[in-house]
Amino acid sequence: MTKKTSNITINDIANLAGVSKATVSFYLNGRFDKMSAATAQKIGEIIRTTGYRPSMIARSLNDKHTKLIGVIIGDITNSFSNRIVKGIDDCAQEKGYQLMLASSNYQAEKEISCISSMMQMGVDGFIVQPTIEFDDFWFDSGIDKPIVFFDSPTASNGLSWVKTNNYEAVFETVGTLAEKGYEEFVMITADPKVLRTRMERNKGFSDALIMRDLPSEVLIFGTNTSSQEIEASLQKYLNRDRRTCIFVCNNWLLDKTYLALREYYDLIPDHLGLIGFDSLEWSELAVPSISTIVQPAYEEGKASASILIDLIEGKHEKAPNQILSCYTNYLESTNLKK
Repeated sequence: MTKKTSNITINDIANLAGVSKATVSFYLNGRFDKMSAATAQKIGEIIRTTGYRPSMIARSLNDKHTKLIGVIIGDITNSFSNRIVKGIDDCAQEKGYQLMLASSNYQAEKEISCISSMMQMGVDGFIVQPTIEFDDFWFDSGIDKPIVFFDSPTASNGLSWVKTNNYEAVFETVGTLAEKGYEEFVMITADPKVLRTRMERNKGFSDALIMRDLPSEVLIFGTNTSSQEIEASLQKYLNRDRRTCIFVCNNWLLDKTYLALREYYDLIPDHLGLIGFDSLEWSELAVPSISTIVQPAYEEGKASASILIDLIEGKHEKAPNQILSCYTNYLESTNLKK
């Protein structure tokens, strides 16, 4: 497209992008709220292909240390996020840092807006639960701040991240339930294409069942889905002779699914199995209690903050990429109990 050159200027970037010099300046300073997502993407692509690097701006941004960490969560309302943030905050406070917290609602445009606001506040670095689209934005942005991805890191090379072994945990658990006699499996999930975490769980689920030649189906629901809608979608699986196990991939869908099955509790666990992802306090108190794959969310938060602060302070003592292990808490909703 455009030749890379060390002599290119901010005016050249503006001309190539068909925007004003002020717009490029806003972009370089992280003021993405001053332009459309398409314009930001175009400027970022031109900066990347020309090799232009605003080194003086990057240095001035990095020279300002505020002891402030920007944290962007996909959904701040669920219990997983609460435990993650608690882990981040505990570690940050130990090191003398404070948090600026925002929720992206798993929207790429909101991620850009959050980054822009946090840059204006002078954060020292970022901890982000990224959507699939975040990767391209971050590399094209020219922002020279340390960042740590958590929960759902993208395929980026050279960046730091902390995650759990989603694929292996689902693969092993679904395989165990298949070996204990469940003959058909249904996954209930939010859109898998939004987060790599969901993709990994989906893949572990399908691989475990393909390997055993067992039938399965994936049902995709959104945040506004009601328990009645879930019940209607599950009807054909609830009246069969075949032993069926329902795996709920997201913790915020588990309570809706549990309510959807209220007329069928007497079938649990012999004819109907139910297992969720992540341990919720109510899942252990429910009757019947619900088996779950448990993530070490608090530990994931602490590890993310520890890595970021290590990067901010230039110590490089922490492993930049870490995978933490989940475990399965078998309760009354499956034919395995703890």
